[in-house]
Amino acid sequence: MHQFTVVPVEDQHKSDYDSLEGVTWVDYREAGDPNDTVSSDGHEYHKEDSPFLNNTDTLKGNEYYDRNLALFEEELDIRPKVSSLLSRLANYTNITQGAKEHEEAESAENSKKKAPKTMLTAISMSAIATNGVVPAGGSYFMISRSLGPEFGGAVGLCFYLGTTFAGAMYVLGAIEILLAYIAPAAAIFKPVEPHEETSAMLNNMRIYGTIFLTLMCLVVFIGVKYVNKFASLFLVCVIISILSIYVGVIKSAVYPPEFKICMLGNRTLSRNLFDVCAKTTVENNLTVTTKLWDLFCSHKNQTDTCDEYFVQNNVTEIQGIPGVASGIIKENLWSNYMAKGEVLEKQSLPSVEAAGSRKNLPAYVFADITTTFTMLVGIFFPSVSGIMAGSNRSGDLKDAQKSIPIGTILAIATTSLIYLSSVVLFGACIEDVVLQDKYGDAVNNNLVVGTLAWPSPWVIVIGSFFSTCGAGLQSLTGAPRLLQAIAKDNIIPFLRVFGNGKDNGEPTWALLLTAIIAELGILIASLDMVAPILSMFFLMCYLFVNLACAVQTLLRTPNWRPRFKYYHWALSFLGMSMCLALMFISSWYYALVAMVIAGMIYKYIEYQGAEKEWGDGIRGLSLSAARYALLRLEEGPPHTKNWRPQLLVMLKLDEDLHVKHPRLLTFASQLKAGKGLTIVGSIVQGNFLENYGEAQAAEQTIKNMMAIEKVKGFCQIVVSSKVREGIAHLIQSCGLGGMKHNSVVMGWPYGWRQSEDPRAWKTFIDTVRVTTAGHLALLVPKNVSFYPSNHERFTEGHIDVWWIVHDGGMLMLLPFLLRQHKVWKKCKMRIFTVAQMDDNSIQMKKDLATFLYHLRIEAEVEVVEMHGSDISAYTYERTLMMEQRSQMLRQMRLSKTEREREAQLVKDRNSIIHQGNVYLDEEEEVHVYPDKIQMTWTKEKCESERNRNRATTPNSFRELISIKPDQSNVRRMHTAVKLNEVIVNRSHDAKLVLLNMPGPPKNQDGDENYMEFLEVLTEGLERVLLVRGGGCEVITIYS
Repeated sequence: MHQFTVVPVEDQHKSDYDSLEGVTWVDYREAGDPNDTVSSDGHEYHKEDSPFLNNTDTLKGNEYYDRNLALFEEELDIRPKVSSLLSRLANYTNITQGAKEHEEAESAENSKKKAPKTMLTAISMSAIATNGVVPAGGSYFMISRSLGPEFGGAVGLCFYLGTTFAGAMYVLGAIEILLAYIAPAAAIFKPVEPHEETSAMLNNMRIYGTIFLTLMCLVVFIGVKYVNKFASLFLVCVIISILSIYVGVIKSAVYPPEFKICMLGNRTLSRNLFDVCAKTTVENNLTVTTKLWDLFCSHKNQTDTCDEYFVQNNVTEIQGIPGVASGIIKENLWSNYMAKGEVLEKQSLPSVEAAGSRKNLPAYVFADITTTFTMLVGIFFPSVSGIMAGSNRSGDLKDAQKSIPIGTILAIATTSLIYLSSVVLFGACIEDVVLQDKYGDAVNNNLVVGTLAWPSPWVIVIGSFFSTCGAGLQSLTGAPRLLQAIAKDNIIPFLRVFGNGKDNGEPTWALLLTAIIAELGILIASLDMVAPILSMFFLMCYLFVNLACAVQTLLRTPNWRPRFKYYHWALSFLGMSMCLALMFISSWYYALVAMVIAGMIYKYIEYQGAEKEWGDGIRGLSLSAARYALLRLEEGPPHTKNWRPQLLVMLKLDEDLHVKHPRLLTFASQLKAGKGLTIVGSIVQGNFLENYGEAQAAEQTIKNMMAIEKVKGFCQIVVSSKVREGIAHLIQSCGLGGMKHNSVVMGWPYGWRQSEDPRAWKTFIDTVRVTTAGHLALLVPKNVSFYPSNHERFTEGHIDVWWIVHDGGMLMLLPFLLRQHKVWKKCKMRIFTVAQMDDNSIQMKKDLATFLYHLRIEAEVEVVEMHGSDISAYTYERTLMMEQRSQMLRQMRLSKTEREREAQLVKDRNSIIHQGNVYLDEEEEVHVYPDKIQMTWTKEKCESERNRNRATTPNSFRELISIKPDQSNVRRMHTAVKLNEVIVNRSHDAKLVLLNMPGPPKNQDGDENYMEFLEVLTEGLERVLLVRGGGCEVITIYS
């Protein structure tokens, strides 16, 4: 019975390690140890330098290596034994080799080395609109085809809601003009008390707004041509109104209109509360006080009860509209922002400052809101929110590419000219206190622009009424078409029904939904709280139109060929920046609300899977970003801190192209958790020209399985006539630039013992050699069918690491990554390492605990002592059986080849070989022959062949009986048996066992024995993960 002892060592307290700053180990090879020897392969025994033993311990070290770790001789040629590594952890102030290399490279490298806004939006929109046919949808179509369905759907739906509610606002504006100026007597609800005036007005607006909305929807339903006819009529009325303002301004230069305002000192008084602008008046030759006196004084004819400011200052009347020739523009030229509650004052009038109440007296006109430049821009913005009206009806335009740029730019130029000239002319004709009077209290609620216009205020009233009606019709016409375009693209499933309409394409169902939403806005009646959000929706639309143009221009996509040439990406970015700034300047919280709404729609569309390939700019942007990132990755290998396993998962497919071991994908998903690179590869044996369709089917099968197992990555299928070459090609060529795999996950070749064909296991060993040559890590999950699925949970248990040879830290890192997944989260980590007779196991445990503490890995530490013992009879017997089996199979293959070497094949044997295992390779000298063989024999040849066979068979049998095991194989089997016993004894209940995978022998004649060693090493374990490092450090103690 072998003796294995677990040495209990008291855990050193963490504080004892606080003074140790780091862990290091020196270069694994040291010159000057020529006497150290290790065995190199299964058939030869020669001397090599050992960097891990002192000269004085050479003989003793060889003894223990031969007996206890002979299976890992190839590993110990290039990697340190754990006990040797831990013995060198004396200087904790240096850094690990991997980190040191990176920092040296880094140091070496360092030693070397509004009107403008809308016009800009119109320019961007013109460029997009002339880059191909623009069907129905307008702005939505432009954004979605340029930035993708997610952005297009989110912004398009928000723009639809903004346009719909804007239509409701236009209808309410028309009703307000109707009831306030045109037909006040038509009000159904009339206030009984003064405080009921607002609620009565809102109820009237709800009733008449519903009626007007119904009539407008009927007009839109009948057809867009009738909307165009009404639009022409409304446009004529608006033009007449605008012209009447200009005529009135000219007339004011000679005959300014009578438009008096009452001033107390330099303060503006509200004319709603009194009729005579004087303190006293003469009636029947008697001086009597006026209503104005009553507002400031408690008793008639007693000045001592009056407000002090009222007593000290005179009451005067001035012209509210002095005319364009008055020179009032000098006073209105500069800004005069006011705070809320501040009295409107005319600075040029004389005033005596005196104590008196300003805020509590209702006779003054106060500023109802604090005014700033940004707030005024926000108020002015809705007047330019109609620039998308033409693009929203792009499906009804004869030539949208021509009409949208010309119509939009000319409309903006015209309206900008009108707006700017109106601002200048109003400032040149009207007193500043009248311009600042929001509700018209100083002018008895008269329409100031109507008073200025010629020949009558009714021109302005009627023009304003028809203007709002026309804007409402345009909104009710464009919004349903926008919704219909979104619904037809099927990016939001529950809106699909609104893509239907009449035979002529009119969006009937979309119009119905638009009418319902607009009716909700009318029932709200007061949209003061909703209006800012609508402005944000419009601004977001403009922002993304500019972004779309800029992205397409910068990417220089081949299809970006707009006919409109007067654009530049800098102008688009400027317009985008101005839109974003205006959103937050106007109201940052409403901007955030609008962005949250758009973000929710975006995520919903992304969740529903809007798989649309429109050649959008975001995809091009992703390609450009990927190219940039790949070029950056090419600058050097990843730092040790950033190293993570980038997997190439080798899958095996059956004859029906079904994945044989899907749990390999499950394991990969648990190890990666969606991070880093995962490539799933497989080999289709055959000719590429003939098996292309099969490769496509295999790729689709693997992609479906990846989706089921939630593996985020890429699929790569290689068609190769030889499986071994296909695997080598996959390992060499997968990935791109610096984004390449650094680890290979490969299944175990089950049933290799039962197969007479050596290709079953030779392809596996060749893959191990290829990964080693490529400096790639290798992970081989054994008994992978027993691995947990993603739906299972381990509530307890251990992940055991048997750390025999240092592999760069792979055995430490893999359990840590697995425990990030919910399946393995509750498992605890245990690390076992093996101590030889000459090792100080107590010090080994202390050093290992210190190492793990600095790695920030929580794990139990166990040091297992393997005492020197003689090779048991069981080990000798098992080695003998292994070699006899190998020799017997070798002779069977050899004799068969000799007997049939003269055979002439009748059929192509490739068709038979193709039925073999996917991991088989026809490069081996294994011949398959048809049942009937034509042979040509002479008499002498036949006699010699008989004599040769009689002589060969008994000799071969005698050699098989008298074979003696190779001493190197005996030592390796001894290592495998002893290690297996101790691993099974300590880790039989572990949920997963991670173990150093020994390297294959350098002499390929021992490949079959190597497979037997691995089987013996892992016998009796339910889940085993064999790990080979890639030759680089993958974990560091530094942050």
